[in-house]
Amino acid sequence: MKLYYSTGACSLSPHIVLRELGFSFDLERVNLASKKTAGGEDYLEVNPKGYVPALVLDNGEVLTEGPAIVQYLADQAPEKQLAPAAGTMPRYHLVEWLNFISTELHKTFSPLFKPNTPEETKQASRDTIAARLHIVEKQLQGRDYLTGNQFSVADAYLFTVLCWARPMKFDLGQWPAVQAYMQRVAARPAVHEAMKAEGLIKE
Repeated sequence: MKLYYSTGACSLSPHIVLRELGFSFDLERVNLASKKTAGGEDYLEVNPKGYVPALVLDNGEVLTEGPAIVQYLADQAPEKQLAPAAGTMPRYHLVEWLNFISTELHKTFSPLFKPNTPEETKQASRDTIAARLHIVEKQLQGRDYLTGNQFSVADAYLFTVLCWARPMKFDLGQWPAVQAYMQRVAARPAVHEAMKAEGLIKE
């Protein structure tokens, strides 16, 4: 398999999952501005959408969209328990969280990354993120991870998105359970390895 990624982008989520599962895979960095990969490929020929992540399977098939990729990966190694069994209520609750992270957090961070976004719009995004984090804070009360004490693909995604708080100067200080959660996830060996591989941390 090959994962196309951009440093620190939402592609960090499937990158973490691949390492949590212990899968063998190649990494190919994408310049999102030029749509060229580090190896000189035209990324638009891999993923016409032009954004990351994209996962090329061993049979050549391409899968895009982070929540789809991480569920596919988890289902290849169910014994690792990164996602509940398909068709069960716990699985639907996992999908519920993946959708919440995607639509209510991930996309709400997006305007903060754009230099031409009006400050009024940025503040509205910050306010929305804060409101959504109150929900996450409540969910994490008494739990190690989003859906209980088992790390899941939803945690890989939530951690990835909330890592954007620091560069966007968004203070997580008013959510102690969220802060403790971020430290807990960051301490996982697979997470550390993924972040080191992307140059997000240096030793």
